[in-house]
Formats: sequence, C-alpha cells, structure tokens
Amino acid sequence: MGADARSSGVCAGGGRGAAGSRTSSWALWPSIPLLSFLFLLLLATPSAWAAGYQTCPKVEPDMLNVHLVAHTHDDVGWLKTVDQYFYGIQNDVQHAGVQYILDSVISSLLAEPTRRFIYVEIAFFSRWWRQQTNATQEIVRDLVRQGRLEFANGGWVMNDEAATHYGAIIDQMTLGLRFLEDTFGSDGRPRVAWHIDPFGHSREQASLFAQMGFDGFFFGRLDYQDKSARKEKMEMEQVWRASASLKPPTADLFTSVLPNIYNPPDGLCWDTLCADRPFVEDPLSPEYNAKDLVHYFLKLATAQGQQYRTNHTVMTMGSDFQYENANMWFKNLDKLIQLVNAQQQANGSRVNVLYSTPACYLWQLNKANLTWSLKEDDFFPYADGPHMFWTGYFSSRPALKRYERLSYNFLQVCNQLEALVGPAANVGPYGSGDSAPLNEAMAVLQHHDAVSGTSRQHVANDYARQLAEGWGPCEVLLSNALARLSGSKEDFTFCRKLNISVCPLTQTSESFQVTIYNPLGRKVDWMVRLPVSKHVFLVRDPSGTVVPSDVVMIPSSDSQDLLFSASVPALGFSIYSVTQVPGQSPQAHIHHPRSQKPWSRVLVIQNEYIRARFDPDSGLLMELENLDQNLRLPVRQAFYWYNASTGNSLSSQVSGAYIFRPNRQEPLLVSHWAQTHLVKTALVQEVHQNFSAWCSQVVRLYPGQRHLELEWTVGPIPVGDGWGKEVISRFDTVLETDGLFYTDSNGREILERRRDYRLTWKLNQTEPVAGNYYPVNSRIYITDGNVQLTVLTDRSQGGSSLSDGSLELMVHPSVCGPC
Repeated sequence: MGADARSSGVCAGGGRGAAGSRTSSWALWPSIPLLSFLFLLLLATPSAWAAGYQTCPKVEPDMLNVHLVAHTHDDVGWLKTVDQYFYGIQNDVQHAGVQYILDSVISSLLAEPTRRFIYVEIAFFSRWWRQQTNATQEIVRDLVRQGRLEFANGGWVMNDEAATHYGAIIDQMTLGLRFLEDTFGSDGRPRVAWHIDPFGHSREQASLFAQMGFDGFFFGRLDYQDKSARKEKMEMEQVWRASASLKPPTADLFTSVLPNIYNPPDGLCWDTLCADRPFVEDPLSPEYNAKDLVHYFLKLATAQGQQYRTNHTVMTMGSDFQYENANMWFKNLDKLIQLVNAQQQANGSRVNVLYSTPACYLWQLNKANLTWSLKEDDFFPYADGPHMFWTGYFSSRPALKRYERLSYNFLQVCNQLEALVGPAANVGPYGSGDSAPLNEAMAVLQHHDAVSGTSRQHVANDYARQLAEGWGPCEVLLSNALARLSGSKEDFTFCRKLNISVCPLTQTSESFQVTIYNPLGRKVDWMVRLPVSKHVFLVRDPSGTVVPSDVVMIPSSDSQDLLFSASVPALGFSIYSVTQVPGQSPQAHIHHPRSQKPWSRVLVIQNEYIRARFDPDSGLLMELENLDQNLRLPVRQAFYWYNASTGNSLSSQVSGAYIFRPNRQEPLLVSHWAQTHLVKTALVQEVHQNFSAWCSQVVRLYPGQRHLELEWTVGPIPVGDGWGKEVISRFDTVLETDGLFYTDSNGREILERRRDYRLTWKLNQTEPVAGNYYPVNSRIYITDGNVQLTVLTDRSQGGSSLSDGSLELMVHPSVCGPC
C-alpha cells in the first residue's frame, strides 16, 4: 500500500493513441449536459430462453415455497492466488481447493436426482473442465441439460462494480459466456445475474446485465439502513431502471436482494468449514435434534417470507469455498427437505421446501404477475454498520488500478490488429502472437478482490504478474501485424517503463523509428514523449518532412524527454523517424521563478485555450481561465491527507483496504507550499511542484490542448510514525454547488450525488467523510449552473465534494492497521 504509485506511461502504440498518461485532466466549460455513450448487445431475448425454465422443480401454489440454493462462492484470488485457490495450496492461510469442490459436487448430484447446484466463476470451472475425461464431461453436460447443474452470471469472474470500466466488464462477461456457449450450447446460458459479494452495486452494471438479456439480478450486500427500510416496506425486490438515457424497458431489470447476503441461515451450515450440528434423527440418541431443527427452520422461513411479496422465498445454502465435501451439505439438506415437508401431513404445515436455483425462483415470481416498484439510482456507498463505509477500496492499490486500465487500453489495440490482419498477426516473422493470455488476465483483474485492491500483497503481485505475462504475446501479435501492414520487418521494442522515463532503445540509439497506432475511429494529433540521451534530435514524419521537436530537461533529474507532435489516421498507424544531431546539446528550459523580482513572480502557463496561474508565494494553483469562453475560476489545488482511524470510543473499526474511516473530518495539508520549477518550450509548458520527499506533481499544458494535465507522484508514504495517511488531491473553488456533485458510473452515464443524502431512504449520516465518497471511474464534476469544473482520472478512484465549491479525489491511501 505504501509503494510508489506514480501514474504509469503508455508505450507508443498504446490505447487511445496515447504516448503518455496523466492522472487528472481539468476542463472549464459552460455548464452543458454530458452525452452518454450508447451501444447495443445483440443477444437472445429472455423469451428465447423460456425452455430452460421447463426443468424447474414443482412448487406448491398454496404454500410458502422455500427455494434452497446450494452454491459455493469461489473468489478468483483474495487471501490466496488464483492457482493456490484452485489447487488447494496454502490451506494454512485459508482452507480452499476449487478442484475438489467441483469433483465433490458432481458426485453428490449424481447420487440423488432431486439435488441442484449453481456455479458462477468460469475462470475456475473452465480450468477444471479441461482436466476432465470425455466421460466426465458428458456426465456434466447431462447435468446441465437437466437443469441440476446451473450456471449463474456466467462471467469469467464476479466482477467488482465500483473500480471497473464498462468495456472491461463486457470483455470478461463475454469470455465466460462464450465458454459456456461453446461447451454447453443454449443449455449452459445463464438466465440470472448473480453478484452476491461485490461491495456496492452500480447502475451501469445493472444496465449492462439488462442489455445482455438477463431476466433478473440477485445480489447480497446492501447498506444496513437501506435494508432495514426495504424490509419494513417489503421492497427487497424491485425493478431497477438502470439508465437515464436508454428508452425503457431497454435497461430495466428485476432485482432481488438476498436475505442473508449469501450465507446460510444461522445454525444451518453443514460444511466442513462450519461447526453447526448436523441432523440427528434417532430419538434414542442423546444428540437427537431433528424436531428442534425443523421447528427452528419453520419459524425462520415464516419470518423471512413476511419480508417478501409472494409465497416464495430463497435461502442460500453455501458460502466461501464450501462444498469441498458436498456430501455433508446435501445429506443434511435432504433430511431438512424430507422432515420439513413431512410436517404438511403431520401438523398441517404450510411450508414447502425444495432444491431450486435463482432462475427457478425468478420464474415463480414472474408467474405471480405483480407490479414492482422502481429504483433509478444506485447502491453506493455500501455500509454494513454505522462506522463501516466500504469506500476505501475505491482507491486502494492505485498502481494496480492504473496498470489494469493501461492493460485494458493495450488489449483493445491487440484485439483490433488481430481482427484487421487475421492469421498473419498470430503467426508471423516475430513468432506466435495471441491476445488470449492478456484477455484472460484482464478478465481475472475485474474480480471484486482484484482491481478493487482488497487482496493480500502476494496476490496483488500475482495479478500484476498475469498482466505482464499477457502483454508479451500481444506485443508479438502487434509486431507481426505492423510488419504485415507496413510491408517490412523491423526490430520492434516496446517501452513498458515510460512511466519512470526509461526506454533503453531511445536512450542509447543515435537513430530509431517510432510506430504509433491509433485505435480510435477518428484522426488524432498526439504529443509523443520519449526518454532520450543529452543530444538534439531531428524528427521526420511519414512523408520525410521535419516536424517541430524539443528535448526537455526534467527538473531534479538527470533525464530528459524528446517531444514531438504526431498525427495518426483513424484505425491506422504512423511511423516517425528520429535521428540524433551530432555535436549539439539541448538547451535548458527550466526557469526558477522565486529568484525573479516581486512584480514578475506570478507563475503562468497558457496556450490558446487555457491559462493557469500559480500563487508566487505558495507555488499552488490559484486560478484557471478558459480563454475561449472568457471564463475565469479561482481554484486552489493542493494535497492533503486524512489520518486513518485505528478505532475509537465510538467503534473499533479501523480504516483499511475495504473501509475508509478517517479519525477526524478535516484533512491535514501535506505542505502549505510547493517548491516550483517552470519549464517553457514551444511544445510544452510545465510547472513542477515538489510538496515533500514523497509527494510531487507536474502541471502541464501542450499547444492546442483544451484541458490542464496534472501528473502526481505519491509514495512511498511514510507511516513509521504510526499515522496512516490517506492522501487526497483537493480543488477548492468559489462555485455555489448547493451540496451537489456528479460522478460517472463505470465510465458511462453520470449520476447526481447530494451530500448526506440518499434518494430512496432517509440517511442517518454517521461518517461525514467516508459516507459521502463515491466511485469515480473516469470523471467527477461540480457546477453552479453556469461554470463547471471537471476532473478526469486515468484510473478508478474515490471522490467527493464535502463542502460547496470543493472537489476531492483519493489518490493514494496508506494505512498502518489491517484491512
């Protein structure tokens, strides 16, 4: 958590045509509505799946039907790595072996034809499937055909909903659903979305599920205050209208909140990982408990049924990595069903228990033909207690979050060139190239303990390893594709360390070529920035024409960057030639404003669209001006840190990777002033700000750019003093925002946020800071109706507006206590 989290760079040819990445971009415009990106997924409609419901079990129409859902929740990495979980390694950390769970479940399903089971994580199932004999695979296909083994959700993983970009969500769902289609045909197609563990739920996620054709959405985690209100109003199930721009019912989705997150009821867990007593039916045994368990279950079922609107209710029978000895579970569930249903004859009980699935439960609700209330916002932030707001993971492990976003961009380039060039991209002069390894690695990263930053350190390292190993085959594919498209074979080098200004080829060569690929459907002009040696260079475009370039010295460093503007056609590439000019050294462009006379000390950088002024005494940004619109906004940007709570008299809850909890409402300044260096050339203007030994920033403007870039470097954060520091970048303005601010939902539509408020229930705010934090995937803004301040991010972060005119983003949390 204390590792350096400097924003990463993009190699030439990386996603979005970028040759460099920036953490934040600022734009000042008249307040206008943002347009949402729209797309259509052409999938089978729910009605085309109706045949799948014919395998559902019989119910009793005049009774309370309790649908028992046997399931296991298998995290694709968390306390152990993906491989450690699958093979059952390091069971001293957590007893879990997914291969044994699937072996055991299949055997138990074959033993009794009424038993049913659902499975979710295709990353694990596909690996297990490849290890099975043909005979076992046919047995499993038959179980799927009968509806006794049912897939829910069907994604490669159960993705996080706060820190994920919509494109990466679609990719990982596609990977899992394609496997099921290829393996089982229409029999394996999931009918319901099943997100039982993610820590809050986004509106865009529900919109995507609806557009994918799911009939319903089940989830487990719901804010404790919201859940209490829903139980009272019998609104544990609703229709979620998950888009403000798509015409209903395109993004409408029936949504059900599970009664016990995803765990079994208290006292009814019959797994090797549990200590609950099994059924003892022998009345002569001193351990006899069958009668009491049946009575307890009937009472429990009746109470739970009163919180839902139909004569059907669902109970999740399973939890994390359970069913390694599936016989234990199923043997006791068999007895539960038999003994409870026997009460119908013996005592006139009106409770009927059955093995079921979420899809079969949903089928019965559909037949009830009720009208459901509507939900139009989202389920963020999530809290499971007065001082337990799960908003820390919005920002946890910022370096991994940036690496994931960068890898997503690179994967899109890899996919495009693979499609454009065809087989010649996979096998060519550079060897065998393939997009599949990076596609699978990216899918794994969408897991709700991966990109969320909530895994253990060695697991986070393994996630990064998978991404790094996925880049290699994609680099080969790109080399093959570009060689085919250009008609020549060159020795390609991919510079993966541009974020730290390292590229051995460009730093040691007297001449080289730069190939830049543009994955967008429009022409782009982009400023290329490459580390070079201390020389002057001549840059020529594809036609041989010399283009303006400059070598910029990096303050407080021995390194320097070559800058030139590249023009790249839509879905195409351009090759620029760089040649060293012998006998010349670059001129220094660094100015030291503090040595100037007082009347000239105001720091200013500007281009034709934006002017930024900095306070001469503090070195902090103090004003932004949109020259096009003649709009001027006083704005102060600085870095602060919240002291992470280690518990207090109100609660023992600490601040950590999941839960953000500062010990006081007001943050502390990292520094009241910044040491500044001004860099001005024809191609760039920069103010380098140094706030401390572990916090610095470059504020940058390129010609023709309509936004201001802020590239921060934070870490390693010192915590040796015992004070956990959760670092934020805060913008303070004079805008009168009336408690409102706006954030994106998974990089697509925008939601309005109101401080200390929830749209569908009355909030008792107990954590004024953490309780107002929301996920920011790509942008956050504030406006007074005339002027709007927008901050764009290059990774997922947590953000808020805790006072009018103020906007903040958590850039790097570092805590001392446990997660």
